[in-house]
Amino acid sequence: MKKILLTNDDGVFAEGIGELAKVLRRKYHVTIVAPDRERSAASHSLTIHHPLRIFKIKEDKYAVDGTPTDCVILAVHKIIKSKIDLVISGINNGPNMGEDILYSGTVAAAIEAMNLGLPALAVSMGFRDKGDFKDGAEILLHMLKHDLFSIMSAKSILNINLPPVPLNEVKSFQVTKLGHRVYSDFIKERNDLRGRPYYWIGGQTPKWTGGVETDFHAVGENSVSITPITIDMTKYSYFPQIKEWIEKNQLKS
Repeated sequence: MKKILLTNDDGVFAEGIGELAKVLRRKYHVTIVAPDRERSAASHSLTIHHPLRIFKIKEDKYAVDGTPTDCVILAVHKIIKSKIDLVISGINNGPNMGEDILYSGTVAAAIEAMNLGLPALAVSMGFRDKGDFKDGAEILLHMLKHDLFSIMSAKSILNINLPPVPLNEVKSFQVTKLGHRVYSDFIKERNDLRGRPYYWIGGQTPKWTGGVETDFHAVGENSVSITPITIDMTKYSYFPQIKEWIEKNQLKS
């Protein structure tokens, strides 16, 4: 039986990870190692300024008082003693598309698993507070049962965003690129009772651009978006321009 590690950034008691564990346990051995509270937008942060603690909630379910990245590291090196076949981060309550993956603790946990040499998925609901997590879990189980394992790599992750519909209403599975999101009113300024300003970062629901090949477009038409992601951010097409500058401005001895 394949062994799956589940984590997230919504917290160990979040509905998404709970429903996913229930559904996946029909076919796989599942261990949950997740933050003890919500850690949304934690990105790839590590806890290095205070000790971390692991709390065993019950068999195969652990809470960590740290970030999603901490959870993956502790799960792999301290909690799970046997081989892990797959790491799944999610199901996140809301999308992780476009530039949002840079801030996402969900995606960061999957990338940390990749860094440790494990195949990994980041899985999110394409719309916040829409859809049913059990439906999302059934979609993912369907993908795994149809050998999603065979196209996975330890050198990249698959970032999956699910439409808010049951499996029988999914239009298609699509390989997608990251879209671009544009926020309006990104910073909200208010005053406290003493008249001093304070700020909320977030803004209204974003508008998305990028075309029909993007993650947001796929989810918007009730398709499953699958975006392969790696950590190599090198822009290779920029090399010739930089090399030309270097040749013209090389220091002379």
